[in-house]
Amino acid sequence: MRIGTRWWRPVLGVAALPAVLLLWGFVLEPAWLRNEDYELALPGWSRECDGLRVAVLADLHVGSPFNGLDKLARIIALTRRARPDLILLAGDYVITDVPGGHFTPPEQIASALQALSAPLGVFAVLGNHDWWFDGPRVRSALESAGIPVLEDEATRLGSGSCRFWLAGVGDFWEAPHRVRKALFPIDDDAPVLLFTHNPDVFPEVPARVTLTIAGHTHGGQVYIPGIGRPVVPSRYGERYAIGHVVEDGRHLFVSSGLGTSILPVRFLVPPEISVITLRSR
Repeated sequence: MRIGTRWWRPVLGVAALPAVLLLWGFVLEPAWLRNEDYELALPGWSRECDGLRVAVLADLHVGSPFNGLDKLARIIALTRRARPDLILLAGDYVITDVPGGHFTPPEQIASALQALSAPLGVFAVLGNHDWWFDGPRVRSALESAGIPVLEDEATRLGSGSCRFWLAGVGDFWEAPHRVRKALFPIDDDAPVLLFTHNPDVFPEVPARVTLTIAGHTHGGQVYIPGIGRPVVPSRYGERYAIGHVVEDGRHLFVSSGLGTSILPVRFLVPPEISVITLRSR
């Protein structure tokens, strides 16, 4: 009996592995929530703005599994706890296509987001799911809650001697995403932060922009060591899937976001509020 027991243990372990992985990917990890801190040293970022903290909330997808209004309240509390100077909402507030989810009206989402605050403000852009549902309605809900939506627009921000521009660019798939129009108001040499939903717009962003910030990809939602990210909703594959990317001296940061889409799964790509500290070189 002892020999038989020894042989069955590894067999049972192998048989149980798929169940453990399914539990992890479809239940445990999607329900996580964390603040993830990043520090980026950027050429062109001014010394007067050194240490500026930006919180990025991407792909909330309120109504997707494990992402109801109760989870949104936790996200808001964690964001406030991080004490950022600026909060950027990088699109996809609603959900349109995930199994096991439930639709949440944008007005309820925007009403909850009204609790966010930061010294330099809270700003938003729209994502593809927002447009697939009703872009004007989502924009109206956010603006009615006091959250400016920057669609191919720029605004000057600052505090004390720190001055910079914030530009918002529309979604690459569903909006005009006119980068030149967004940057047109910029009339000095102050640093420029540009944020958008889909990072596929990055090749169109000129070197004048200090940092581009995006979401959309969810980091692929699944990362398999040694293989990579099997599905990334980008024409560039994994090139702009997640994190800090530098190309030709231009800088991009892609947040892995908070919700799920298509399938309610996350594996080794946990949901996060990305908190970026910007440093001057």
